[in-house]
Amino acid sequence: MLEMLLIFFVLMSIIGIMSVGVLFGKKPITGSCGGLAGLEPGRECELCGGNPSKCAEQ
Repeated sequence: MLEMLLIFFVLMSIIGIMSVGVLFGKKPITGSCGGLAGLEPGRECELCGGNPSKCAEQ
């Protein structure tokens, strides 16, 4: 039982550290070409530059 609690607190610590990094990173979380950015007309993917075949390669 002690090991499970230790693992839980370690994982929660890692998640907390990652969330602080996102909050102070000043860059919004963005999706891939297949994400919500693909639903908005005229918006270009930051990863593939508007070429969805590049996403399939990555």
